[in-house]
Amino acid sequence: MKKLDKGMPAPEFQARDAEDRVWRLRDLRGTKVILYFYPADDTPGCTKEACDFRDAHSYFEDANYVVLGVSPQGAKSHRNFASKYGLGFPLLVDEDLALAKAYGVVGDFGTWEDTPLKVTRSTFVIDENGNIEQALYGVRAKSHVEELRQSLSV
Repeated sequence: MKKLDKGMPAPEFQARDAEDRVWRLRDLRGTKVILYFYPADDTPGCTKEACDFRDAHSYFEDANYVVLGVSPQGAKSHRNFASKYGLGFPLLVDEDLALAKAYGVVGDFGTWEDTPLKVTRSTFVIDENGNIEQALYGVRAKSHVEELRQSLSV
């Protein structure tokens, strides 16, 4: 699967979040986007990463970034995950992996408690014009958000 690089146009997407709101990249022109892919709701690493994004959310928001999480679980799973950990940003549903495929993050990464892991933890920073500013594949849950904040100076 082809990986994205800095300067490339970000693949257009349309996806629903856990609250059934439709998100389209083209509707976010003029806004910077942090689109982060995670393997599964409520797993240890994904929970750490989501809570780190939650805790840093005001920094990203103040710098005019919209944070969107993406994983293959359905809306109900996302709602439960967001509610359990007080996540204040949308989680997009990608059950058919179309979004993950477009961004080159699909693979077979085993299972966690019977949940198949089909997405590699990755983050894409998309500029106001819809171009890739950063394409970060295979990031670590533990330190990723702080490293991202430092790289964006937020």
